[in-house]
This record gives sequence, structure tokens and C-alpha cells, in this order.
Amino acid sequence: MTLTAETLTEIAMTNPVNAELVRRLPSLGLNQCLLTAGCLFQAVWNHQSGRPTDWGIKDYDVFYFDEDESWEAENEVIIAARSLFHDLDVNIEIKNQARVHLWYGQRFGRAYPKLLSARDGIDRYLVAGTCIGLDVVTGEVYAPYGLGDVEAGLLRINPLNHQPDLYEQKAKSYQARWPFLRLAGV
Repeated sequence: MTLTAETLTEIAMTNPVNAELVRRLPSLGLNQCLLTAGCLFQAVWNHQSGRPTDWGIKDYDVFYFDEDESWEAENEVIIAARSLFHDLDVNIEIKNQARVHLWYGQRFGRAYPKLLSARDGIDRYLVAGTCIGLDVVTGEVYAPYGLGDVEAGLLRINPLNHQPDLYEQKAKSYQARWPFLRLAGV
């Protein structure tokens, strides 16, 4: 199988939670709304491992971009999403990428740049091949480093977010769940 945007989407949508998120999220009217992270690329690794596509997914990440950087505005979206998805019984992490720089340093002890779009947040994942998002309105797959690493099970540090210690922790966590994954080196 060659992993294309279409096959990634097909595999990811076999997870009923992903399918419901994509179906319902547009009703929130969020700017630049992307389903992103593990619920997409881990579905592929699960498919390659013969596991259910929702196996081992800790949470479902949704990024959007609203220039209102207030906690109150983001919290309104979180509350609306909680109501919209109350029946799914999964952890949905919805984050306004316009305000990540306000809390990241305190939470992770490292500075974080001000982002200009939801895609900017995806661009900064620790592992290059995991920088993947699915636009819930257009269905477009955003993958700035392509899909080859996910297909090949290759974990490579993201040159835009070169943090070897955090990369190594993340990569080892992935390898513990999907032992076929290989490190590309730091």
C-alpha cells in the first residue's frame, strides 16, 4: 500500500470516533479547524499492525485558530465541543493555536513562538512524520513533511522543533506501542 492523502483519510475514518468528529466539528464554525495528531497517524500504524484503528489513541486533538487569545473565548469552544461530543466517551483536546504561546512555557518550561495559523501548530510536532492534520471542512490532508515516514514507520526529529530530549521521549513512547517503528537519529 502506498500511503496517500486519500488512503490516510480512508484508514483514519474507519475509526468511528474520527468519522463522528469530522462529521460534527463543522457545526462549531471554527476557523481553520483541523483534526490532527495521533488519531490520524496512529490509525495507520494500527492498520499496519492488524489492530483496530482506535487502539491506543489517548486523545483526539482538534486545532483551530481564533485571534481572540482570551481563555474565556477558548473555554466557550471547549464547552460547546463537550456538549456536541458528550456521547463519544473519549478525551477530545481542542486548542486555539493563537494562544498556545501564552501557556506553553509555563506548562513545558520552554519558550514557544506566537503562531499565525492552526497549521503552524501542526508544523511544530516533535516527530516530523506525525505533522498531519485533516481539514474538517474541505477534507484536505495537511502534511508538511509528507506521509512517507508514517508509511515506513520512521521516526525523525522535526527540524522546526529540534528538542532531542522531548523527541526521544515521544519516540520511545511510540515504539513501546508499535515496536516496528524505527528511529532515524537525532
